[in-house]
Amino acid sequence: MTRQYFGTDGIRGKVGEPPLTVDFVLNLASAAARALAPQGGCVLIGKDTRLSGYMFEAALEAGFIAAGVDAMLIGPLPTPGIAHMTRHLRCNFGVVISASHNPFYDNGIKFFDGQGCKLSDEDEVRIEAELVKPPVTCESKSLGRASRVDKLRKAYQDFCIGTMPKNISLSGMKIVIDCAHGAGYKVAPRMLTDVGAEIVPLGCSPNGCNINQGCGATSPELLQLTVPGVRATVGIALDGDGDRLVMVDHLGRKVDGDQLLYVIAAHRHAKGQLQGPVVGTLMTNYGLERALRERGIGFHRAAVGDRYVLEKLREVGGVLGGESSGHLLMLDHTSTGDAMVVALQVLGIMQETGRPLAELTADLTLLPQALVNVNVPRRFNPLEVPSVRDVLGKIEKQLSSRGRAVLRASGTEALIRVMIEAEDAVEARSLAKQLADAVRAAV
Repeated sequence: MTRQYFGTDGIRGKVGEPPLTVDFVLNLASAAARALAPQGGCVLIGKDTRLSGYMFEAALEAGFIAAGVDAMLIGPLPTPGIAHMTRHLRCNFGVVISASHNPFYDNGIKFFDGQGCKLSDEDEVRIEAELVKPPVTCESKSLGRASRVDKLRKAYQDFCIGTMPKNISLSGMKIVIDCAHGAGYKVAPRMLTDVGAEIVPLGCSPNGCNINQGCGATSPELLQLTVPGVRATVGIALDGDGDRLVMVDHLGRKVDGDQLLYVIAAHRHAKGQLQGPVVGTLMTNYGLERALRERGIGFHRAAVGDRYVLEKLREVGGVLGGESSGHLLMLDHTSTGDAMVVALQVLGIMQETGRPLAELTADLTLLPQALVNVNVPRRFNPLEVPSVRDVLGKIEKQLSSRGRAVLRASGTEALIRVMIEAEDAVEARSLAKQLADAVRAAV
């Protein structure tokens, strides 16, 4: 099933350039209405804080109403919040206007089905098939209606808080929360104060152009300085649409997705509450795999991308998985990655055990990683080149059980990604250069 517009996470691009134009988005709304709610119904529309969000929100609203679908507009809310509220409000489907961790001049459109799950490939193909037709406008009596449902955001806040262990309060915790000037800037601080924490807010003053700018999960340096500077217990960083999480311990050290997976998995396993194996990706640090194996916890790898982690979790019967970027899935609580749900679980573990985050991650030793992106004139599979395979084989033999080599083509750019993990950082960089040079020579 080939798709022209949908990528691994909806439709994304630079605002004003195809396909991220007003006329395309209006047409997209009409096509989605015909494909997902042909008999009418309702759609929930949410967004992050990008200036272009107003424009695309209006285009989607017009397209859905003209096609006979009621549009409920909830305003800025994390992507997982839209997924939850779509299901909670019994909408036919939900839409998020966001480009996640990208700069403000990008934007995107993501869809969820009525159960709060990402659309299947088949659904995306059906929408694209409708895109070749012009937008429809129903007769007046059949038009949809629009309503603002901003106040219903509290239902999402209550849901997230409800995922914490009962009788756990964050009283006594001082938490720095960095919302990346993004979709979580209202709800995330309120959740933490509602469960008793003292908060120090960062990245909570969006102006339409500062989303992800020098802050949030993709740029946690300010958070790393602030946490020890204000003597906080811990720091939390979200990305622009609130589905990725990075934390900072009281010493100012970054705690990534692999480390957070370990904290949650180890705690659940010790209590006999871990369901199934943990799932990571090809890029998950080998140190996590080794640490979980030593504890008797199963581990599987999926292709890079949260949708592939989700598929693998369902295949192996697990509920906990994710990526080192901090996009983590907890399927016993949510249908998609939710930074605040994961953060509340980690904070709950800290309170329950009385151990700081630095101590909870102390048993996990991550291997140094060397990453090299090789620009190529066209996309190709480097594993099909004999000379590259030979170099890769020699490197894997040298590393043996001490590390890993990953070689893959980017799914979105004309890049070949080279990653080496080894116990010695110098060796990792040297081997990554060797493999990268072999790819360049093959181009």
